[in-house]
Amino acid sequence: MDRIEVTNLNRQFLFRLEDVGKPKAEVAAKRVMERVSGVNILPHFCRIEDKEIEFYNDFHIIALGLDSIEARSYINSVACSFLEYDSDDNPLEETIKPMVDGGTEGFKGHARVILPGVTPCFECTIWLFPPQVKFPLCTLAETPRTAAHCIEYAHLIKWDEVHSGKAFDPDDSEHMKWVYSEALKRAELFGIPGVTYSLTQGVVKNIIPAIASTNAIISAACALETLKIVSGCSKTLSNYLTYNGAEGLHTKVTEFVKDKDCLVCGPGVLIELDSSITLQKFIDLLEDYPKLLLSKASVTHRGKNLYMQAPPVLEEMTRSNLGVPLFDLMGKVLKDVVHVTGVASKNDKKTSCLRKLRVAFKGVDGVTDMDTASGA
Repeated sequence: MDRIEVTNLNRQFLFRLEDVGKPKAEVAAKRVMERVSGVNILPHFCRIEDKEIEFYNDFHIIALGLDSIEARSYINSVACSFLEYDSDDNPLEETIKPMVDGGTEGFKGHARVILPGVTPCFECTIWLFPPQVKFPLCTLAETPRTAAHCIEYAHLIKWDEVHSGKAFDPDDSEHMKWVYSEALKRAELFGIPGVTYSLTQGVVKNIIPAIASTNAIISAACALETLKIVSGCSKTLSNYLTYNGAEGLHTKVTEFVKDKDCLVCGPGVLIELDSSITLQKFIDLLEDYPKLLLSKASVTHRGKNLYMQAPPVLEEMTRSNLGVPLFDLMGKVLKDVVHVTGVASKNDKKTSCLRKLRVAFKGVDGVTDMDTASGA
């Protein structure tokens, strides 16, 4: 949902001054097609969660250039949801959806290749990312000392006071302008200088300044790895490249190890259920289930929507399934995989996620045990 801003022009060579305010995806697609004949790019200006899961399954490779941990985690979980395992919990090669991820932070950057089920996924190495700096609420409310304090006060406290029940959208320019305006008032009240619109964006979205040269190096590394996967011309990166240009030039490749207990790229959490449990009770169970803690869950089975929280039309269409036993909705198969999308709580933060669950029913008479092709 990003739109072009003036600050993008020093490092994004596809954008021009007259493009400010336009969707990045649409302008970038147009410029690339103008430069490279024969290339056909279809841009999408929407939130990544707005697309159906199967939309991402149409691509051979997913290349990431996202600016937040939450967005990376979501796409990672989507790609891993296509992964299937055999009866020995070995990944089926034809179901692996390769990902190439890159990111920069000033003079530093990384490029990595993720082969779900083979190499560590994003969630396996989530510990690589330091926790975001948080300010005590008492400081924000009573004794702000910096411009960032004023911005976070407007973002975390003032917004909820004025817009009770309305979620703040960092990609909505009107929301961001409101926070900027309130932060300015707060700063003037306490005599604190330095509140700007660009700083407001940086604090709220945790944006770190980017440098054109670093972007060029990391994007080239990502493009090379994508070419390797598509053509098979060479072995791919194994599996995490870091670059540091702060003092000279330093690059290093580290081979991280897959987490065998990963909730995202592993075979899936095994849940044993009674065959009489309804879909509604199953959804309620997910909220308190250890490791999952999923709320507002939507459930799919073999591409069929069993229950969808949104959009409203799908919620209405699938609502009648809530009172039906999950065993019946899954075709009375003893063991199979279901995919659940919802909101997970982690480190006091709620994020959208997708989880693969292996459901096994117990106490069923007269039904054949079927280990399905989806790796249950």
